[in-house]
Amino acid sequence: MQKTLPAFIAFIFSACLSAQTFTGTGGAIDDNLDTTYFLINVSGLSPAAINSVYGLEEVCINITHPKDRDLDIYLESPNGTIIALTTDNGDVGDNYSTTCFRQDVSNSVVSGTAPFNGDYRPEQQLSTFNNGQIGNGRWRLRVYDDNNTGGNAGTLVNWRLTFSNTPATTFQLTSSNLPIIIINTNSQTIADDPKIACDMGIIYNGAGIRNYVTDSFNNYNGKIAIEIRGSTSQQYPKKSYGVETWDAAGIKLNVSLLGMPSEHDWILYGAYPDKSLMRNEITYSLFSRMQPYSPRYVYCELIINGQYIGVYALIEKIKRDKDRVDIARLDSNDLAGDSLTGGYIIKVDKPTGSASTGWTSSYQPKVDILYHDPEDVELLPQQSNYIRTYVTNFENAVYGANFKNPTTGFRAYVNLPSFVDFFIMQELGRTVDGYRSSSFMYKDKDSKGGKLSCGPMWDFNLSYGNCDYCSSYDTTGWQYDFAVVCPTYTTEPPNWWARMLQDTSYTHDVKCRWKQLRTTIFHTDSINAWIDSVALYLNESQQRNFQQWPILGVYVNWNYFIGSTYQQEVNYLKQWFATRSKWMDTHLPGNCWNTGLAENSYDEKDISVFPNPSSGKFTIQSTLYKIEKAEVFDLFGRKIVSVAGHLPVMSLHLTDQPDGIYILKIYSGESFALRKIIKASR
Repeated sequence: MQKTLPAFIAFIFSACLSAQTFTGTGGAIDDNLDTTYFLINVSGLSPAAINSVYGLEEVCINITHPKDRDLDIYLESPNGTIIALTTDNGDVGDNYSTTCFRQDVSNSVVSGTAPFNGDYRPEQQLSTFNNGQIGNGRWRLRVYDDNNTGGNAGTLVNWRLTFSNTPATTFQLTSSNLPIIIINTNSQTIADDPKIACDMGIIYNGAGIRNYVTDSFNNYNGKIAIEIRGSTSQQYPKKSYGVETWDAAGIKLNVSLLGMPSEHDWILYGAYPDKSLMRNEITYSLFSRMQPYSPRYVYCELIINGQYIGVYALIEKIKRDKDRVDIARLDSNDLAGDSLTGGYIIKVDKPTGSASTGWTSSYQPKVDILYHDPEDVELLPQQSNYIRTYVTNFENAVYGANFKNPTTGFRAYVNLPSFVDFFIMQELGRTVDGYRSSSFMYKDKDSKGGKLSCGPMWDFNLSYGNCDYCSSYDTTGWQYDFAVVCPTYTTEPPNWWARMLQDTSYTHDVKCRWKQLRTTIFHTDSINAWIDSVALYLNESQQRNFQQWPILGVYVNWNYFIGSTYQQEVNYLKQWFATRSKWMDTHLPGNCWNTGLAENSYDEKDISVFPNPSSGKFTIQSTLYKIEKAEVFDLFGRKIVSVAGHLPVMSLHLTDQPDGIYILKIYSGESFALRKIIKASR
């Protein structure tokens, strides 16, 4: 029977408002580190433009696979928009059995367990598609099996897309107390490599002023190149990114972002297994008060292609720069003499996931030392050979019979205070990767000091009790013993640290530095105050972050502690700091002479000692008193220098003494002051 016109119109109107489902067939999933594509050709979708009124509602899949965590599954629309449905979830469980991804359910696939069955919220937002793009055309399910061992191939049985008048909608960030960074990839996919050119804007109205996504891009508005960064961290659905700021012509452009010094290399770091959101940041903050440079950072919230991604930190990338690691620039014509001797940044690290190469220690086949800045491709043979030979000579000295000798032993090659601070920071954090990964060192020209310095610190997200293997969660024991605790790992800490601890002078330096830090920035009250202040600052944004990534109370590789609330994660971090510090108070080797001021001492703010550290020549100056005598003691309390006078300014020389920490006692009448001084040859 022929339909009447009114009935036909009613049918069309009903079709516009009812669900439209399109089904695709499946097939075998390639398990050789390749992507398998499955197609659905959508046609006749009405209305053709999908949006928040009528659009994509759900995606359902049926997959048989013996290990779900090997699968990364993405959905791609006809215009090239791509979102992650699920990546590396489900651990060793199997199968996605009639699993539907919807935005309106509370159960996220991130916190689910395999076999997956029923409705789950995808890792990224389905609503990203409902932005006015045309829904008709080729939709692709992209399935990537990232296990390269073979033997665990799976099959996509079938899949389907449903469009309706109840389309996927989700949380949209409108404002924040943090700066807001907005990136538009212009329908490109951000990959591990190469970087893609796209657009970035930053909204920051100033300290204490709220930022709205509708505000103008008032801190940065321009081109960037972006890629996914990290090695093992790429397993997490919340990715971190490497960013270069570019001009309109695609040339690297140095700019100041969020008050940090001008540069073009930046990191957008997204904490995932660190649910406190602050383990890296507290490390950088502490080390910035110990050594000349530590990476600066600013917390922000990130939006990519209209999708809220979470709380991030915009961080300086470690590189040679007058405002970062301030060492000499090494150019292609620096091939001999003093110009060849610096500056270099190198690191002990895994060769995988690095943009550069290096060499393997002559003493430990599990220790790789990589060129960082300049990278290997930027170095000429004379330069790469120079820094490699310098480090080899240091290793020869530290493992040699006369390693304790102040002029021919390891001290001849290292900036000792930086090695002391690096050791203390690694042991306090007890990061599972400590010493053996992301462990940076740098060397300036000989004319500018020229010794090997340790630092800056980097990559502490699995530190401070956050990791469940190789005893790194334990508040007792030493991280430099990692190879003893976990001997089967392919990387291990250099044995430099264990060797230096055999030198009592080095252990005394460590002990004195630790005691000084424990009365200042490492004091438990100071640490707790920092953590509490940051937790308060993040209190609003962390709630959005864990709405996007619902992992509170969920095990994430490789959590030792799993708090059900953000505050529990913060409290655990504070408790771990306090317990670890207390253990180190009593178990760090070495002795340190009591440097506390006696009752008859005069106020040390009235005197100054400079430069400190010094290569051996110090100046003592008093603003209120005549200095009658100055005495220097080593850490055993033995007097080694005494200088008399009756002057407001006095010179002191320790040029014939070994590098290390000394106690200076300054007399004026019946009063005296005690100061710590550091001799560090350059």
